[in-house]
Amino acid sequence: MEFIIALLAVLGGLAIGAGAGYYGRSLVSKKRIGQAEFASTRIVEDAKEQSRAILIEAKEESLELRREGESEIREQRSEMKRSERRLANREENLERRGSNLEKRERSLTESEREAEELQSDLESLKDQALVKIEEVAEMTIGEASEVVMRQAEDDMEHDIARRYRDFEQEATERAQEQGARILATSIHRMAAEVVSEITVTTVPLPSDDMKGRLIGREGRNIRAIEKNTGVDLIIDDTPEAVTLSCFDPIRREVARLAVTKLIADGRIHPARIEEMVNRAKKEVDDSIWKSGEQAIFDAGVRGLNPEVIKLLGRLKYRYSYGENVLQHCLEVSHIAGMIASELGANVKLAKAGGLLHDIGKALT
Repeated sequence: MEFIIALLAVLGGLAIGAGAGYYGRSLVSKKRIGQAEFASTRIVEDAKEQSRAILIEAKEESLELRREGESEIREQRSEMKRSERRLANREENLERRGSNLEKRERSLTESEREAEELQSDLESLKDQALVKIEEVAEMTIGEASEVVMRQAEDDMEHDIARRYRDFEQEATERAQEQGARILATSIHRMAAEVVSEITVTTVPLPSDDMKGRLIGREGRNIRAIEKNTGVDLIIDDTPEAVTLSCFDPIRREVARLAVTKLIADGRIHPARIEEMVNRAKKEVDDSIWKSGEQAIFDAGVRGLNPEVIKLLGRLKYRYSYGENVLQHCLEVSHIAGMIASELGANVKLAKAGGLLHDIGKALT
């Protein structure tokens, strides 16, 4: 019995617990449902508010766009009206220009017609005047033209002859003046002192005793000197000096060098004399070659044959009319180059001709 009561008590407790649980759950469910309904209501109201705000904003934008569109349309219409006015003005201007052109064309037509009438009248008057002139002059137009042409030809020939004579006289005077100026300038620029022509050379001696040694025993030394050099050795009363005489300047220079070397050496005898003369000849030949090379260098002339250069160097020892021939050739070369430069001629050819114009004197 107690078991049954205990079982019933347990079952009753379970039933009460289940009823209380169900009631609690129903209360919680109702509360949750209420909250959900409130939240959904709020969401719906928020959505409605947002939709109303969007609609208002869209209406405002549409109104703004409409105002902008209407403003652009008004501007376009005003621009179209201005364009229409400009076109209308252009049409009016074109019409006025067309009218002016028509007036000008009519005026030009009338002027051309008047000009043709005047031309016709002038031709008629010209014919009448020509007839009267022929009657008065008793000659035709062709004859009068021939007379006028002959007179003009005579005048032109006289004028041409007079001008030609004046030009010829002026050119002659100018050429003479320019030639004198060029020569004076060239000679002035190349002026040099005149060297007297000489045919003898004096050799100084340290003492008069050297004269006897140069003569030698029975005159063998002086004969050897004259034989090897081809010059005359003059020993006179001139103190401390002997004289070399010869028309060939190169031989005279060889003798001068040989005698100077013999005096310096002190050993004077025929064998030594021959040796010194040979040395002197070699030195003179070298000096001739160097002088020729220096001359063509100073004159600015190139491409000469070596034999010609050697002949040119020989002119260093030659004198003509009181002037050294090589120096004279250099001066003539420079003067010829200056004249050629003034006249626009070949300067190199002129210099070469001036340098070699006396080359034949080296062979005599």
